[in-house]
Amino acid sequence: MVMRNSVQNFMRGLIRLVIFAPLWMLFVLPYFTVSRFKFDGSVLWIGLLTIAIFWVANLFAKMVHVLPQWQRMVLLRLGKSVGARGPGFFLIPPFIYSIARIVDIRITTYEVKATKTLTKDNIPIDVTAAVELEVENPEKAVIDVQNYWKTTEWVSMEALKSTIGANDLRPLLSDTDRIADELKAIIDRAASDFGVNVRAVRITDVGTPHSLVEELAVIARAERSAKAKVIQAKAELTVAESLAVASRMLADQPNAMELRQIQALLDISKEESSMVIVYPAKIGMGEQIAAATAGNQMNMHKTNNLRYSESSDQE
Repeated sequence: MVMRNSVQNFMRGLIRLVIFAPLWMLFVLPYFTVSRFKFDGSVLWIGLLTIAIFWVANLFAKMVHVLPQWQRMVLLRLGKSVGARGPGFFLIPPFIYSIARIVDIRITTYEVKATKTLTKDNIPIDVTAAVELEVENPEKAVIDVQNYWKTTEWVSMEALKSTIGANDLRPLLSDTDRIADELKAIIDRAASDFGVNVRAVRITDVGTPHSLVEELAVIARAERSAKAKVIQAKAELTVAESLAVASRMLADQPNAMELRQIQALLDISKEESSMVIVYPAKIGMGEQIAAATAGNQMNMHKTNNLRYSESSDQE
């Protein structure tokens, strides 16, 4: 949307009035006197003078230019560029100077889309990217290229397609920041030739087929399962190495094994269903007592199972 410059329009209108009114009163108004006014050739002459005076006033009024902060004016002197001007108030003499174009240097964002583009692994996808740019050199943007906006858009489209074709699907889905940086470098390298600076490129959307998304989910689950097994195997290897070190340390100390046996007994005694009988290792009676106690426990267990089976049959 083109914004109207109210200050510039007001100043031009005031200059037209200031120039037109005195000249018209000086050269045209005398023909309206009663003594000299005739309806033959005077009417045509009055019309021609009025048009000429208005043309002169309009010519001087168009010399005035007021540019806002976000605009730059590229000037030509006898067809040769003399650089960019702005912002502020300017008087541009006619016939010698001319305006090539007034450029908006504010940051602009637009979208580029690549539909059904094949990746490096031959998968068709749709990618949408947002390109943020600004005119860095207005003179180059006007002189070196006919339409810098369409040229930048075309370069962005080609860069997006080439970037997609140079990468597999998985980096395009997971490593979008790196892809966006590569895309920005390609566009900026081409756009700098005509005075445009690419500030940022963002990958906003990557569209993939639904069947491919399901396949990628299966692959991701398989990879997570494989990683879990690798971690478990490394943990078991660490435990085995620790046990080997511990066994060597116990073998080097004569009383260390007995202390370890006592610790094992303490761990077993913490369980509710366990019975621990401690007896001297070199006395045979202790072994008989342990065997008898173990036999009684087994008989009690068999008796309980038999009673349970009988009660089940009766029911």
